[in-house]
Amino acid sequence: MKMMKAPGAVLFVLMLASLGIAQNVDEEFQGCTVIGAGKMATVDGSVFTSHTDCCSECRVHVVPARKFKKGAMAPVYWGMVYFGRDDERAGLPLGDYGKVIGEIPQVENTFAYFHTGYSQMNEYQLAIGESTCSQRKELATPFVEGVTRQIMTIEQAQVFALQRCKTAREAVDVIASLVETYGFLPSCGGAEALCIADPGELWVMEIFSVGPEWEPGNGEPGAIWAARRVPDDHVTVISNYVRIREIDLENPDFLASPNYMQAAVDRGWYDPQSGKPFIWQEVYAPPIREGSLSRLWVVYSAVAPRYKAWPRRGVSGPTGPGTMYRQGYEGAAFYPFSVKAEKKLSIQDMIAFQRSVSAGTVYDMEADRAWLVPDYHGGYVKSSLATPFPSGPMKELLRITPHRNIASQGYGMVAQLRDWLPDAVGGIYWFYVDCPYVSTHVPIYAGVREIHPAYKNYDVHRFSDDSARWAVDFIDNLLHLQWQQAVKDLHAVRDPLQEEFFAGQQAVDEKVLKMVKKDPDTARDFLTELTKKRMERVVNMYKELRATLITKYNNSIY
Repeated sequence: MKMMKAPGAVLFVLMLASLGIAQNVDEEFQGCTVIGAGKMATVDGSVFTSHTDCCSECRVHVVPARKFKKGAMAPVYWGMVYFGRDDERAGLPLGDYGKVIGEIPQVENTFAYFHTGYSQMNEYQLAIGESTCSQRKELATPFVEGVTRQIMTIEQAQVFALQRCKTAREAVDVIASLVETYGFLPSCGGAEALCIADPGELWVMEIFSVGPEWEPGNGEPGAIWAARRVPDDHVTVISNYVRIREIDLENPDFLASPNYMQAAVDRGWYDPQSGKPFIWQEVYAPPIREGSLSRLWVVYSAVAPRYKAWPRRGVSGPTGPGTMYRQGYEGAAFYPFSVKAEKKLSIQDMIAFQRSVSAGTVYDMEADRAWLVPDYHGGYVKSSLATPFPSGPMKELLRITPHRNIASQGYGMVAQLRDWLPDAVGGIYWFYVDCPYVSTHVPIYAGVREIHPAYKNYDVHRFSDDSARWAVDFIDNLLHLQWQQAVKDLHAVRDPLQEEFFAGQQAVDEKVLKMVKKDPDTARDFLTELTKKRMERVVNMYKELRATLITKYNNSIY
């Protein structure tokens, strides 16, 4: 998804989308990075998918499994991520998902899932990471109430998949059917890429819209989509740009809509007689931007350093911080769809990627020369204000070249999916709010029935002392009083708590496994109370840290 904190930025994106020209939004708007790893690419055999998001609807709550009568209809919403809503609609109670713009046949039984702006995991260890991608402007499909015929946003399709599916392959099929039948409606103006995982498999699914002329029932699919299975020993990255290139439907690891090539032929974008291969990525997407390339480079060069001669981008190189390093040098084709992991990844590695600020590279904004100040001994030192997250005005003032970190603000997760354990304890939803660099990833087990109230409370327009995101965001802002020193105070209290969650995982697994065999309901109750207590500890830790930071770095004494 693409979004900034300022409401004006949201309106700007919507305005561009309505004009059909917001299909390659500048990298400063690009907010979602997805990293996925197959079960042979991880330390313990888990399958990982993840999501860093900038959506204002970061509240998480459990939507329970339900039964419906035959013939029931399910509403289709516009506004789950606050796109398309008026400002005064923000802060609505949980369960109000926006404006109903259509309906589809309901299934008789739905599964429990965790609902957020982009819902990410269900009770059967099915998990989905999302990243909005650029697409050709001719495919733009803006939402105009009462006019637009397409009704299926990606966030709504994710909800239906989590309610109805147990496996990644099932989810691909269901989402494909939904967008083909009801028309794909881009809520963020562009294409969408999903990294869909279960304890056995990992799939990437990419969806383009077809333009506003489409009508339901006309015999044509309401979307252009393709999907590819990630090899079990590979890692894949989606950084606001589609990753699939050639499509081989003779291979069972590929799937695609019936119009995946014909839509390009009809528009004159591809000639089958040319003798050239059909490259999905190049036909439907504009050229890749630096903000996407940098994230691909950061992860792939770390996961598979010997795979190829990756570009050298050390901080001391000729194109170091402070230089104009925004053009796309390698191009999208330089980076493979996935790479074999030379070092298997742990949950700690996945979280470290989400917190990455590209330290020691040309993308490290904290290392920009603009932060250097005289040391009164004839030399220069880094300012105590130097931060990898400079504000917009600070970038303008110091003329810092902006670069994309993996994530900056919003919410996100790493889903850890384990096939050797019952679903209730096997699936762990490592959830954070606000900036992952500052936040704490709390483990939420798939069997949890309820979420702590602080994680269900957030209004972007009104501060609340009872909100987990506001608690983290408060610290995020205080750190900028004296970033270089203050971030050490954060690490001193955050890191031991985070490590405690990691270290306690095996004991929880063993205890709950015994409980599940005797009484599954008791096990779910235990996991629920454990999760709520951990969430409360996290929120209290951030609240207590306020006093430390404001006392030590009060600007009246500097």
